[in-house]
Amino acid sequence: MKYAVFNKDKTLVSCLVKGIHEIPSDAVAISDSLFLRITQELDGVWTLVDGEVVKKPLPEIIPDHAKVVAAERFKREAVGVEVDGLLIETTRDSQALIASTGLSAVLDPEYRCNFKTVNGFVSIGSEQIIAVAKAVRAHVQACFDRELKLLRAIESGEYHDEMLAEGWPDSSSPATADLK
Repeated sequence: MKYAVFNKDKTLVSCLVKGIHEIPSDAVAISDSLFLRITQELDGVWTLVDGEVVKKPLPEIIPDHAKVVAAERFKREAVGVEVDGLLIETTRDSQALIASTGLSAVLDPEYRCNFKTVNGFVSIGSEQIIAVAKAVRAHVQACFDRELKLLRAIESGEYHDEMLAEGWPDSSSPATADLK
């Protein structure tokens, strides 16, 4: 004898076989053919409706496009930029460090520091530091601008999945690479 066990919401939890499993008192006896269908047909949700076991279509999964776009922006934001031949990280931590270094450069035009790039340390002065800070800020802002454009497309119903891969700033584009 075979049985089906259901959640409080009447969706299937599992199928059991008498003699192999302990059968709870609320289990529903099912035929061998229904047992086979339940264990083989995974294209729906098996549910108890008025004492009868029926398969309902899987619920449509509606993607959270705004969340997907935000995750893509976050990923693109951290790809880095190239400024005057220096490869600069643009992770959130790097952005914070660059902003504070940029502030020091603005406050002291003679400021110099050992700055860590993707390829290692370089000694740079205020002018280069400010160029790096501007490039990083421009790159990050371009990523947020692209996110906003995609969110507006979602709101207007014009968004399609292919748009997610398009229009992001290129880490070596002229708009972000040479901002002295």
